[in-house]
Amino acid sequence: MHRSLIFAYGAIAYLIFLASFLYAIGFVGGFLVPKTIDSGPAGSTALAILIDLGLLSLFAVQHSVMARPFFKRWWTTIIPPAAERSTYVLASSLLLFLLFWQWQPLPSVVWSAAQPMLVIVLWTLFGLGWLVVLMSTFLINHFDLFGLRQVFLNFTGRSYTPVPFQTPWLYRVVRHPIMLGFLIAFWAAPIMTQGHLLFATVVTAYVLVALRLEERDLHEYYGDAYSKYRLEVSMLLPVPKIRDSNRNYS
Repeated sequence: MHRSLIFAYGAIAYLIFLASFLYAIGFVGGFLVPKTIDSGPAGSTALAILIDLGLLSLFAVQHSVMARPFFKRWWTTIIPPAAERSTYVLASSLLLFLLFWQWQPLPSVVWSAAQPMLVIVLWTLFGLGWLVVLMSTFLINHFDLFGLRQVFLNFTGRSYTPVPFQTPWLYRVVRHPIMLGFLIAFWAAPIMTQGHLLFATVVTAYVLVALRLEERDLHEYYGDAYSKYRLEVSMLLPVPKIRDSNRNYS
């Protein structure tokens, strides 16, 4: 029964994540969902900025702190280790829904694509960005990344084994294709409002900071293998790096 409950919890957390991911596409793109990044009555600009920055900061703190090894070690003394990743995914998804719900629009237009071909290009990049995000999760292990593998192994009575270090396809182009996909999707906007620009700018700044923390953790976990990878593949920009066999991987 205990294992069944953990599995059900993980499955529900995954479904909530899936809903938040799909909603995010419509929220940023401004279509299909009832509340988008630019919808709703416009109020005080200063108040809207404060609220939006608060929502983004809340998500950023949760997303970074709960991902750190020291927090995981402490957290798994309280909850079953098999449910740790699902709890992280659930917390992130719920905070995203809070952001979607409480986001304050800043509808003034910063730029707008006038040429039909440019609009098509930007919408294509928008879709491509989300596709890169989704594909990248499956390239490493989608179900481990979002906690389903952990709860399934626990349900079947098998011990969890970490996913080995690997660099398939897009991961040989950039080290963090998931984050690259998000940034492409967030910036590829045919109409860029002040609210959308605030969202894209703050998220970009957060990604650059968060990746430094993640890279440190990955280096500590994988050691020289990740150090070598970091020297050979760019972090976010898909440009080749000059290899030097004499460089130290530490």
